Amino acid sequence: MHASEFVGNWYALKGELVAAFTKADSETSRKIATLNLTPSQYKHVESIVDDVIRDTMYTLLLGLDGAARIGKDQQHFAIASEDGQPIENLADEAWKRFQGNR
Repeated sequence: MHASEFVGNWYALKGELVAAFTKADSETSRKIATLNLTPSQYKHVESIVDDVIRDTMYTLLLGLDGAARIGKDQQHFAIASEDGQPIENLADEAWKRFQGNR
């Protein structure tokens, strides 16, 4: 697996989580519903949820690549696919997928 596929899977998960938190019958979506938001306000909240998940996943990927701290530590982690092939350059791929389209 290449970094582009690895990061792409994380990006797909981001979309699934945003949908789960805002559209599905989840605890979070029920809490949002209690706010009785207008459609415009709801879109704004949905955008905030998307931003929070995007930035969290981006930071996690940078942390795994050694380009950002995870907690108080910053170090590079060796990520490999099941066949032992290293998955490298996560930071570059994460930028393209999570930040480059903005």
